[in-house]
Amino acid sequence: MDREPPALEPLDDAFSTVLCVVAHPDDIEYGTAAAVHRWVGDGSTVSYFLLTRGEAGIDTMHPDEAARVREAEEVESARRVGVDAVEFGDHRDGAIEYGVALRRDITRAVRRTRPELVVAQTWGERFAGGMVNQADHRAVGLATLDAVADAGNRWLHPDLAGEGLEPWGGVKAIAVAGSATPTHWVDVSGEHFEAAVHSLEAHEAYNAALPESFPEPRALLQMILGGGGQAAGVEHAALFDVIRRG
Repeated sequence: MDREPPALEPLDDAFSTVLCVVAHPDDIEYGTAAAVHRWVGDGSTVSYFLLTRGEAGIDTMHPDEAARVREAEEVESARRVGVDAVEFGDHRDGAIEYGVALRRDITRAVRRTRPELVVAQTWGERFAGGMVNQADHRAVGLATLDAVADAGNRWLHPDLAGEGLEPWGGVKAIAVAGSATPTHWVDVSGEHFEAAVHSLEAHEAYNAALPESFPEPRALLQMILGGGGQAAGVEHAALFDVIRRG
């Protein structure tokens, strides 16, 4: 006998600091940016950490040029939802490998920003809706989950202490975006939805290189956040699988 999925709960905690960890420029803009705009408006300090510059993402543009263009587009898209702190790692787009080096880089970002909430990408093989999840996303998502634990352990990645980064065990929750099994929702109706559209539109070069059949930013976010809203009983909602800690 099939069981009914658990009812979604609102994620209405007040987090003073939030860190979003993703693989590529534009990953945050596919829905999470709407929640970011809401959190910033509620007084949270939000930081972004991207493991690559998305250099392999535009077929018609050399990776060196694409890295510069996409980095600038991400910084602008973050600004449009109130985020000024955007940092990039040096992993190669399309070739991120799960392992200690990846965990260390994310641990460094966690210790540096000392977040109460970490937003991660799903490490599931499929997104909500059934689309296959890309390898970089899976590696970064799982490494983020593990790095949150690593960040609080003094004896893991001891070289970070030499950088002045003391252990941080203050992460209260991990919110996994794109999960096929969401547990919580954030109401992003009204100005938050509009800010998210504006943020995704900042990726001009990347969006222009997508196939003509790919939905425009407003239509795409209506599908993602409108679908979330339908599940939550509001106009627009960002859905997350929330893992509580402590």
